[in-house]
Amino acid sequence: MNTTVTAAMAATTAANAAITAANAAITAAGSAHDGPVPDAERAPPADAVSELAPTLERLRKAWRANKPNYAQRMDDLARLKAAFKARMGEMEAAVRADFGHRSAHETLLADGMTVLGEIDHLRRHLRGWMRPKRASVGWRLWPASARIRHEAVGVVGVMSPWNYPVNLALVPLATAIAAGNHVFVKPSEHTPQTSAWLQRLLADVFPADRVAVALGGAELGAAFSALPFDHLVFTGSTAVGRKVMAAAAPNLTPLTLELGGKSPAIVAADFPIEQAAARLASGKWFNGGQTCIAPDYILIDAARRDALVDALRTQVQARYGADMGAADDYTRVINEGQYRRLRGYIDDARARGLTVIELAGIDASRADAEHLIPPTLILEPGDDAKVMQDEIFGPILPIHGYATLDDALAYVERHDRPLALYPFSYDRSVVETILSRLIAGGVTVNDTLLHFAATNLPFGGIGPSGMGQYHGRAGFDAFTKAMPVLWQARFTATDLIKPPYRGKIDRLIRFLAG
Repeated sequence: MNTTVTAAMAATTAANAAITAANAAITAAGSAHDGPVPDAERAPPADAVSELAPTLERLRKAWRANKPNYAQRMDDLARLKAAFKARMGEMEAAVRADFGHRSAHETLLADGMTVLGEIDHLRRHLRGWMRPKRASVGWRLWPASARIRHEAVGVVGVMSPWNYPVNLALVPLATAIAAGNHVFVKPSEHTPQTSAWLQRLLADVFPADRVAVALGGAELGAAFSALPFDHLVFTGSTAVGRKVMAAAAPNLTPLTLELGGKSPAIVAADFPIEQAAARLASGKWFNGGQTCIAPDYILIDAARRDALVDALRTQVQARYGADMGAADDYTRVINEGQYRRLRGYIDDARARGLTVIELAGIDASRADAEHLIPPTLILEPGDDAKVMQDEIFGPILPIHGYATLDDALAYVERHDRPLALYPFSYDRSVVETILSRLIAGGVTVNDTLLHFAATNLPFGGIGPSGMGQYHGRAGFDAFTKAMPVLWQARFTATDLIKPPYRGKIDRLIRFLAG
């Protein structure tokens, strides 16, 4: 066994002890993105873990032997797009099976349209992104010249979550392919049908030494994150993101962490209530609220809080009807663990005497059987309420009334920087006040979610909501090395700058340093 594989396996072994313990704690807690791992999924076959390092080495060896050029990258992306479009129906069926029930149209939008849009964007701009860029060296180094080359880093690891199991696997994969890398994917164990579909799709599109897929649970994920990738992308909860970062640290693996947090919507006093309710309902209850950039809570001027509640109820009943069980367009909670976690937030709120408002009805026995929680509001929860302590990642929406806009901004400032921020105001000075005070991973003004779908905008968090960015050019830059190259001229004055530093050389150096 060569030294690279030996080192990788050693790093994996060293990291696993700490990460496995952490995973156990996270599993018990049922974190929002990751959720509890069923016993059958916790321990992958021993050979699955032992095959990780050799698979990485196979991918890296093939990449070194034949680094993908422009033609290869374009061909790879074209074949991926064609195969993906041909199997869209299979994808929708697999996702629906994993969720128990998921809106087919939401799957087509979030896991279909966005992937195709990103591939098209990559193919349209790739030639220009790959072209070396001229860079000035300054008059002191003239007549030298310089270029910046964007070189692929090697093998990119992708760890994708369950909530958008196709989008969040294929968009970083396609971007890494466009950047000239080979890719190793570890999809979520909580969407086993979709993960198996992804494995079949990618095996049909790519050679085994260009793209590989590892299937397994938390222990395999821990070992995967400890591999010496040239770059690692992880999408999931902040809690698990910390463990991935710790596992990557011994290898100094560069990371893109797409995490989460409590993303606020701030409705200013000038914004129409009905329009705010319509756009907030779209952002919050798309995919049953299981979206990392969904509005996590709303801050609205206190005098209009109850009017917003009424407007949200109108929106929900117009979209889904009075009986949520009959709503084909409403997505269920992914599994029992996530369902119990979300029910716990509601039970805790009721135990505290908070106002809990279900915006549509559901038969209790059917709710448990189908993991179905109707759109639910919780009014004025304090920070001690469980619903305000973690990212909700479900159809529950807290609403706070504020006395002044400054009070609302101060509230957000006291908490971790969010992945997304949603200011609602047609007064540009109000929006500018919000944007100048608060920092978030991304912002959509007067709507929700849409900045994620804009391929020219970088996507990524800040602090506890993540690090690094991808989508479009930002992803190409993340998965390449901007390698500066200086070309020295045949004849140059710098040949004269050498000891002894006397006479003309002394005067030249003093001139250059002056």
